[in-house]
Amino acid sequence: MRRRAVQGRQICTGRKILTVAQVLHSENRPQRTCIGCRKKGPRSELLRLVAEGSGSSAVLVDERRRMAGRGAWLHPRESCLTLAVKRRAFGRALTGATGTADVERRITAGTNAAGTTVAAAPTVQPESGSEI
Repeated sequence: MRRRAVQGRQICTGRKILTVAQVLHSENRPQRTCIGCRKKGPRSELLRLVAEGSGSSAVLVDERRRMAGRGAWLHPRESCLTLAVKRRAFGRALTGATGTADVERRITAGTNAAGTTVAAAPTVQPESGSEI
């Protein structure tokens, strides 16, 4: 590990001198991968999704990022949601979870609140009438 010499409010990393604020903002930021577009981004920019559990196949949005269980991350954009549904990423990331109604509601509400009108992503209908 490289030593850092601190001089006042500047840190010398050997190559260039950074301020303390630059170091705090550039290092140790958790990176997560969006299951839709597969691009990495900071945790603060993505939604955490979890499977509901108890035998249900519903996917829930974890607003506080504290729910128990395996989580998946998604950018709060319709394009990423559409890609995730098309790639069947929910079922792979959250074993067996396929119900995305809660996620669709959250993303649609977020985009409508921002002032852009976006059509809701098409939901998958059951193939037989027995699931209704």
